[in-house]
Amino acid sequence: MAARTHTVTNQAPPLVAYDLFTADRALVEAVGRHLDPALLDEAHSELSALGRTSGSTQVQKWGALANENPPKLLTHDRYGERLDEVEFHPSWHRLLGKGVSAGLTAAWSRPGGHVRRAAGFLVWSQVEAGNGCPLSMTHAAVPALRTDPALAAEWEPRLTSTVYDQDLRPAAQKAGALFGMGMTEKQGGSDVRANTTAARPLAEDGTYELTGHKWFCSAPMSDGFLVLAQAGPAGEQVERGERGERGDQDGRDALTCFLVPRVLADGTRNVFRIQRLKDKLGNRSNASAEVEFDGTWARRVGEEGRGVRSIMGMVAATRLDCVLGSAGLMRQAVAQAVHHCEHREAFGGRLVDKPLMRNVLADLALESEAATTLALRLAAAYDDGGEQERAFLRLAVPAAKYWVTKRCTPVVAEALECLGGNGYVEESGMPRLLRESPLNSIWEGAGNVQALDVLRALQREPAALNAYLREVGLARGADHRLDGAIKNLLTELADLDGVEGRARRIVERIALVLQGSLLVRFAPPEVADAFCASRLGGDWGSSLGTLPHTLDLASVVERARPVS
Repeated sequence: MAARTHTVTNQAPPLVAYDLFTADRALVEAVGRHLDPALLDEAHSELSALGRTSGSTQVQKWGALANENPPKLLTHDRYGERLDEVEFHPSWHRLLGKGVSAGLTAAWSRPGGHVRRAAGFLVWSQVEAGNGCPLSMTHAAVPALRTDPALAAEWEPRLTSTVYDQDLRPAAQKAGALFGMGMTEKQGGSDVRANTTAARPLAEDGTYELTGHKWFCSAPMSDGFLVLAQAGPAGEQVERGERGERGDQDGRDALTCFLVPRVLADGTRNVFRIQRLKDKLGNRSNASAEVEFDGTWARRVGEEGRGVRSIMGMVAATRLDCVLGSAGLMRQAVAQAVHHCEHREAFGGRLVDKPLMRNVLADLALESEAATTLALRLAAAYDDGGEQERAFLRLAVPAAKYWVTKRCTPVVAEALECLGGNGYVEESGMPRLLRESPLNSIWEGAGNVQALDVLRALQREPAALNAYLREVGLARGADHRLDGAIKNLLTELADLDGVEGRARRIVERIALVLQGSLLVRFAPPEVADAFCASRLGGDWGSSLGTLPHTLDLASVVERARPVS
């Protein structure tokens, strides 16, 4: 009789062996909306294959193992020689190899590449978010390198390759390469113009020698890195330990972008001293390092003194990946919550059928769909590449990065609570999602940085606001709450003097109005109605699960189901 106490009932089965792409209705519809019909069959086939891989038991296990076995720093070999390598668990390499082979660094080399890659990145982020860092850095390095046609011709084929080669060899000997980035320093953080890394020219061919320390270096085992350093007179002052002007507002004769290869052309290691790995809250599988340059060989990217301008293309692309990564985390958290509540019974029925739980799940589902819809719209703007779409991205990317990444943590935390105590246990996978959830809000510029970036676009680039207003104006007249929100936003924007103190409020409204306009145009009526009533119409509480009870919440939850 004692054995009967070990009979397990009323537990949800593991959410595995399913296609993460085709099960996500909002994502499938967004891909169909933004891709040329001639590309759809091929794209759906690729994304469904990635979705099945992502949902497999084996790959899910790799994600868990990569986080349970974080990377190790190997500073020296057994003989005392500097090694400066990071050792990863085999699961990390398997995951990274899958991501590269799935084309998650190849957006720039094929039609519709950004939408296809964005959908794949959103799906893959649900498996294991840490390997998204080198994938993102490699993808985003391309626009920065394109400021120097010779460097782009040399490196772009390697970065957009679908071959993963983890060995440290000269890049010219590899069929595929990965890139990292080193911008921030301990004394400045987001204020990169306070950087003190100095660049001394070696010759007239654009080669330099770097000396300095980077506080955060992403993906330290990559083949190359884009870094910022002070060149020209500013670099000479830094080397002498002098204080001086850091250049004018555009960074002339000061901050410059450089390409630092990990291994030099002759096979010797470049000076790239890894001081330590960061012990992070989440993102445990991925290595983030402090590195020191001491006579490190580098090539200039773009003009001297134009480093911020040169690297902004990379920053914009990685910011979009922060939006995609957060959308992926939210989607996985919501999928787990809905799946659990469909299989768990309490108080005489399934949790998913209880009105209060249904309200919570529907509210979670709205955040997830709004994030996905917005992220894919931004990716489509990259594919378009026209002047108006570039202006739209200038405002929409930092606004989306600000808002979507900030919504990620409360969404994941509430989804975890839907599983009760089971969600607080590591085996559920929800704690890993929760630890990961604040990351994208911090990386590539935290909330205030994004808000101030939006203000700069509003004040200096009228075309950006015009492009944004044209976009949201496409939905005008379809919902009175959206129309009212657009009117209120225009009132907020009428006076930008002394606006910094209310920048977050403005950016939040910019993002919500944009999400609402997209859902009104493209989402099912019950989704758009619930979003506009709560986020734009004010019929919403201070926590998730406070939607108006008169809405069609059952249909919203049904749309978010991960498995048919």
